[in-house]
Amino acid sequence: MMAPQDFIPQIAQWVGTLDETFPGAQVKPYFAHWEVVHLLSLALLGGSSILLNLRLMGYGLTDAPPSEVRRGVAPWLHLGVFGIIFTGVLIGASNPDRLYTSEAFTAKMLCLVAALVLTYGVSLPTARSNGRLGPVAMIAGFVGLAIWGLGLAVFGTGKLINPGLWHVVTAAALVGLFVTRGLTRIIYLVGMGGLIIAQYVNTHIIIKPDDYARLDPTNKIYFGVFLAWILGAVIVQVITAGRGATGGPATRLFAFAALLVWVTTAAAGRWIAFA
Repeated sequence: MMAPQDFIPQIAQWVGTLDETFPGAQVKPYFAHWEVVHLLSLALLGGSSILLNLRLMGYGLTDAPPSEVRRGVAPWLHLGVFGIIFTGVLIGASNPDRLYTSEAFTAKMLCLVAALVLTYGVSLPTARSNGRLGPVAMIAGFVGLAIWGLGLAVFGTGKLINPGLWHVVTAAALVGLFVTRGLTRIIYLVGMGGLIIAQYVNTHIIIKPDDYARLDPTNKIYFGVFLAWILGAVIVQVITAGRGATGGPATRLFAFAALLVWVTTAAAGRWIAFA
Protein backbone atom coordinates (compact mmCIF):
# COMPACT_ATOMS: atom_id res chain seq x y z
CA MET A 1 0.00 0.00 0.00
CA MET A 2 1.29 3.47 -0.90
CA ALA A 3 -1.39 5.82 0.43
CA PRO A 4 -0.10 8.66 2.64
CA GLN A 5 -1.59 6.94 5.69
CA ASP A 6 0.76 3.99 5.12
CA PHE A 7 4.04 5.92 5.41
CA ILE A 8 3.07 8.92 7.57
CA PRO A 9 0.50 7.50 10.02
CA GLN A 10 1.67 9.96 12.68
CA ILE A 11 -0.38 12.79 11.13
CA ALA A 12 -3.70 10.92 11.00
CA GLN A 13 -5.25 12.90 13.85
CA TRP A 14 -4.18 16.23 12.35
CA VAL A 15 -5.52 15.26 8.92
CA GLY A 16 -8.89 14.42 10.48
CA THR A 17 -9.26 18.02 11.72
CA LEU A 18 -8.36 19.83 8.48
CA ASP A 19 -11.93 20.10 7.21
CA GLU A 20 -13.04 21.59 10.54
CA THR A 21 -10.49 24.43 10.63
CA PHE A 22 -9.38 27.24 8.30
CA PRO A 23 -9.31 27.06 5.31
CA GLY A 24 -10.91 23.62 4.92
CA ALA A 25 -14.06 24.52 6.85
CA GLN A 26 -14.62 27.64 4.72
CA VAL A 27 -13.91 25.88 1.40
CA LYS A 28 -15.98 22.74 2.06
CA PRO A 29 -19.44 24.29 1.34
CA TYR A 30 -18.08 25.55 -2.00
CA PHE A 31 -16.09 22.44 -2.92
CA ALA A 32 -17.66 22.15 -6.39
CA HIS A 33 -16.83 25.77 -7.22
CA TRP A 34 -13.16 25.31 -6.36
CA GLU A 35 -13.12 22.04 -8.29
CA VAL A 36 -14.27 23.90 -11.41
CA VAL A 37 -11.44 26.44 -11.00
CA HIS A 38 -9.03 23.54 -10.48
CA LEU A 39 -10.13 21.90 -13.74
CA LEU A 40 -9.98 25.19 -15.65
CA SER A 41 -6.44 25.75 -14.36
CA LEU A 42 -5.55 22.25 -15.47
CA ALA A 43 -6.95 22.93 -18.95
CA LEU A 44 -4.95 26.17 -19.18
CA LEU A 45 -1.81 24.40 -18.05
CA GLY A 46 -2.40 21.48 -20.39
CA GLY A 47 -2.86 23.67 -23.45
CA SER A 48 0.27 25.67 -22.68
CA SER A 49 2.31 22.52 -22.09
CA ILE A 50 1.10 20.97 -25.34
CA LEU A 51 2.05 24.01 -27.41
CA LEU A 52 5.46 24.35 -25.76
CA ASN A 53 6.51 20.71 -25.83
CA LEU A 54 5.18 19.97 -29.30
CA ARG A 55 7.28 22.87 -30.56
CA LEU A 56 10.34 21.38 -28.85
CA MET A 57 9.54 18.12 -30.62
CA GLY A 58 9.56 20.01 -33.93
CA TYR A 59 5.79 20.17 -34.50
CA GLY A 60 2.91 22.51 -33.91
CA LEU A 61 3.80 26.22 -34.09
CA THR A 62 6.84 25.66 -36.29
CA ASP A 63 6.61 29.13 -37.88
CA ALA A 64 8.04 30.55 -34.66
CA PRO A 65 11.27 29.55 -32.88
CA PRO A 66 10.87 27.74 -29.52
CA SER A 67 11.96 30.86 -27.61
CA GLU A 68 9.10 32.85 -29.12
CA VAL A 69 6.58 30.11 -28.37
CA ARG A 70 7.91 30.06 -24.81
CA ARG A 71 7.37 33.79 -24.41
CA GLY A 72 3.80 33.41 -25.58
CA VAL A 73 2.78 30.46 -23.41
CA ALA A 74 4.91 30.96 -20.29
CA PRO A 75 2.54 33.42 -18.51
CA TRP A 76 -0.41 31.07 -19.06
CA LEU A 77 1.66 28.09 -18.02
CA HIS A 78 2.67 29.83 -14.78
CA LEU A 79 -0.95 30.81 -14.14
CA GLY A 80 -2.14 27.26 -14.72
CA VAL A 81 0.49 25.81 -12.38
CA PHE A 82 -0.37 28.36 -9.69
CA GLY A 83 -4.07 27.65 -10.16
CA ILE A 84 -3.85 23.87 -9.76
CA ILE A 85 -1.58 24.11 -6.71
CA PHE A 86 -3.58 26.84 -4.97
CA THR A 87 -6.99 25.26 -5.60
CA GLY A 88 -5.56 21.79 -4.96
CA VAL A 89 -4.43 22.80 -1.47
CA LEU A 90 -7.86 24.25 -0.69
CA ILE A 91 -9.71 21.25 -2.09
CA GLY A 92 -7.44 18.90 -0.17
CA ALA A 93 -7.99 20.78 3.08
CA SER A 94 -11.75 20.44 2.67
CA ASN A 95 -11.63 16.72 1.85
CA PRO A 96 -8.52 15.42 3.65
CA ASP A 97 -9.58 11.89 4.62
CA ARG A 98 -10.09 10.79 1.02
CA LEU A 99 -6.65 12.03 -0.01
CA TYR A 100 -4.92 10.63 3.07
CA THR A 101 -6.16 7.11 2.29
CA SER A 102 -5.67 7.27 -1.49
CA GLU A 103 -2.84 5.66 -3.45
CA ALA A 104 -3.94 7.73 -6.43
CA PHE A 105 -3.15 10.87 -4.42
CA THR A 106 0.39 9.58 -3.79
CA ALA A 107 0.78 8.93 -7.52
CA LYS A 108 -0.56 12.38 -8.33
CA MET A 109 1.84 14.13 -5.95
CA LEU A 110 4.85 12.23 -7.29
CA CYS A 111 3.86 12.99 -10.87
CA LEU A 112 3.20 16.64 -9.99
CA VAL A 113 6.75 16.98 -8.65
CA ALA A 114 8.09 15.26 -11.77
CA ALA A 115 6.01 17.55 -13.98
CA LEU A 116 7.35 20.65 -12.26
CA VAL A 117 10.94 19.39 -12.60
CA LEU A 118 10.54 18.52 -16.28
CA THR A 119 8.68 21.74 -17.10
CA TYR A 120 10.78 24.26 -15.17
CA GLY A 121 14.04 22.35 -15.30
CA VAL A 122 13.92 21.16 -18.90
CA SER A 123 11.17 22.47 -21.20
CA LEU A 124 11.23 26.18 -20.35
CA PRO A 125 15.03 26.65 -20.24
CA THR A 126 15.49 24.48 -23.33
CA ALA A 127 12.88 26.49 -25.22
CA ARG A 128 14.63 29.70 -24.14
CA SER A 129 17.80 28.30 -25.74
CA ASN A 130 15.84 27.38 -28.90
CA GLY A 131 16.15 23.65 -28.31
CA ARG A 132 19.68 23.45 -26.96
CA LEU A 133 19.65 21.01 -24.07
CA GLY A 134 22.19 22.18 -21.50
CA PRO A 135 23.87 20.00 -18.85
CA VAL A 136 21.66 21.30 -16.02
CA ALA A 137 18.54 20.64 -18.06
CA MET A 138 19.84 17.16 -18.85
CA ILE A 139 20.30 16.38 -15.16
CA ALA A 140 16.87 17.81 -14.34
CA GLY A 141 15.41 15.67 -17.10
CA PHE A 142 16.74 12.42 -15.64
CA VAL A 143 15.65 13.42 -12.14
CA GLY A 144 12.17 14.21 -13.44
CA LEU A 145 11.99 10.90 -15.31
CA ALA A 146 13.01 8.99 -12.17
CA ILE A 147 10.31 10.65 -10.06
CA TRP A 148 7.74 10.14 -12.83
CA GLY A 149 8.72 6.47 -12.99
CA LEU A 150 8.06 6.14 -9.26
CA GLY A 151 4.68 7.81 -9.70
CA LEU A 152 3.82 5.46 -12.55
CA ALA A 153 4.79 2.49 -10.39
CA VAL A 154 2.40 3.62 -7.63
CA PHE A 155 -0.33 4.35 -10.18
CA GLY A 156 0.14 1.02 -11.92
CA THR A 157 0.09 -1.11 -8.76
CA GLY A 158 -2.60 0.75 -6.81
CA LYS A 159 -5.81 -1.12 -6.14
CA LEU A 160 -8.73 -0.02 -8.34
CA ILE A 161 -6.76 2.86 -9.88
CA ASN A 162 -4.37 1.20 -12.35
CA PRO A 163 -6.91 1.30 -15.25
CA GLY A 164 -6.34 5.06 -15.15
CA LEU A 165 -3.03 4.52 -16.91
CA TRP A 166 -5.00 3.87 -20.10
CA HIS A 167 -5.61 7.64 -20.18
CA VAL A 168 -1.86 8.16 -20.36
CA VAL A 169 -1.47 5.56 -23.12
CA THR A 170 -4.31 7.18 -25.08
CA ALA A 171 -2.64 10.59 -24.82
CA ALA A 172 0.69 9.09 -25.89
CA ALA A 173 -1.03 7.43 -28.86
CA LEU A 174 -2.54 10.75 -30.00
CA VAL A 175 0.80 12.54 -29.69
CA GLY A 176 2.40 9.71 -31.65
CA LEU A 177 -0.18 10.13 -34.39
CA PHE A 178 0.55 13.85 -34.51
CA VAL A 179 4.34 13.62 -34.68
CA THR A 180 4.87 10.62 -36.95
CA ARG A 181 5.31 11.23 -40.65
CA GLY A 182 5.29 9.35 -43.96
CA LEU A 183 5.74 5.58 -43.88
CA THR A 184 6.22 5.62 -40.10
CA ARG A 185 2.73 7.08 -39.65
CA ILE A 186 1.16 4.51 -41.98
CA ILE A 187 2.82 1.60 -40.18
CA TYR A 188 1.90 3.15 -36.84
CA LEU A 189 -1.77 3.52 -37.76
CA VAL A 190 -2.03 0.01 -39.21
CA GLY A 191 -0.42 -1.45 -36.11
CA MET A 192 -2.65 0.55 -33.78
CA GLY A 193 -5.75 -0.48 -35.67
CA GLY A 194 -4.73 -4.13 -35.52
CA LEU A 195 -4.05 -3.94 -31.78
CA ILE A 196 -7.40 -2.26 -31.09
CA ILE A 197 -9.28 -4.92 -33.04
CA ALA A 198 -7.32 -7.74 -31.42
CA GLN A 199 -7.95 -6.39 -27.93
CA TYR A 200 -11.67 -5.98 -28.60
CA VAL A 201 -12.03 -9.51 -29.95
CA ASN A 202 -10.05 -11.00 -27.04
CA THR A 203 -11.77 -9.06 -24.26
CA HIS A 204 -15.34 -8.95 -25.61
CA ILE A 205 -15.80 -12.13 -27.65
CA ILE A 206 -13.21 -14.77 -26.75
CA ILE A 207 -13.20 -13.83 -23.05
CA LYS A 208 -16.58 -13.09 -21.51
CA PRO A 209 -17.03 -9.55 -20.07
CA ASP A 210 -17.55 -10.90 -16.55
CA ASP A 211 -14.53 -13.22 -16.55
CA TYR A 212 -12.28 -10.85 -14.59
CA ALA A 213 -9.77 -13.56 -13.71
CA ARG A 214 -8.80 -13.71 -17.39
CA LEU A 215 -9.67 -10.16 -18.44
CA ASP A 216 -7.32 -8.40 -16.02
CA PRO A 217 -4.08 -10.15 -17.06
CA THR A 218 -5.10 -9.98 -20.73
CA ASN A 219 -5.67 -6.23 -20.57
CA LYS A 220 -2.35 -5.77 -18.78
CA ILE A 221 -0.59 -7.60 -21.60
CA TYR A 222 -2.29 -5.40 -24.18
CA PHE A 223 -1.35 -2.33 -22.14
CA GLY A 224 2.31 -3.30 -22.43
CA VAL A 225 2.02 -4.05 -26.15
CA PHE A 226 0.26 -0.75 -26.88
CA LEU A 227 2.86 1.16 -24.87
CA ALA A 228 5.75 -0.55 -26.64
CA TRP A 229 4.21 0.13 -30.06
CA ILE A 230 3.57 3.81 -29.32
CA LEU A 231 6.98 4.48 -27.77
CA GLY A 232 8.68 2.56 -30.56
CA ALA A 233 7.02 4.69 -33.24
CA VAL A 234 7.83 7.95 -31.44
CA ILE A 235 11.45 6.97 -30.83
CA VAL A 236 11.90 5.93 -34.48
CA GLN A 237 10.44 9.25 -35.65
CA VAL A 238 12.56 11.26 -33.21
CA ILE A 239 15.79 9.50 -34.17
CA THR A 240 15.20 9.53 -37.93
CA ALA A 241 14.39 13.24 -37.76
CA GLY A 242 18.00 13.80 -36.70
CA ARG A 243 19.34 16.99 -35.19
CA GLY A 244 17.68 20.15 -36.44
CA ALA A 245 18.12 23.83 -35.74
CA THR A 246 15.93 23.50 -32.63
CA GLY A 247 17.42 20.46 -30.94
CA GLY A 248 18.10 16.78 -31.35
CA PRO A 249 16.56 13.48 -30.23
CA ALA A 250 17.19 14.07 -26.50
CA THR A 251 15.37 17.41 -26.60
CA ARG A 252 12.39 15.82 -28.34
CA LEU A 253 12.20 12.84 -26.01
CA PHE A 254 12.33 15.01 -22.89
CA ALA A 255 9.60 17.21 -24.38
CA PHE A 256 7.49 14.11 -25.02
CA ALA A 257 7.93 13.09 -21.38
CA ALA A 258 7.21 16.63 -20.12
CA LEU A 259 3.93 16.59 -21.99
CA LEU A 260 2.80 13.15 -20.81
CA VAL A 261 3.77 13.68 -17.18
CA TRP A 262 1.04 16.33 -16.88
CA VAL A 263 -1.45 13.88 -18.38
CA THR A 264 -0.40 11.33 -15.75
CA THR A 265 -0.85 13.91 -13.00
CA ALA A 266 -4.34 14.77 -14.21
CA ALA A 267 -5.31 11.11 -14.66
CA ALA A 268 -4.18 10.19 -11.15
CA GLY A 269 -6.17 13.12 -9.79
CA ARG A 270 -9.33 11.96 -11.54
CA TRP A 271 -8.90 8.45 -10.14
CA ILE A 272 -8.72 9.59 -6.53
CA ALA A 273 -12.51 9.24 -6.46
CA PHE A 274 -12.22 5.53 -7.33
CA ALA A 275 -9.74 4.66 -4.57
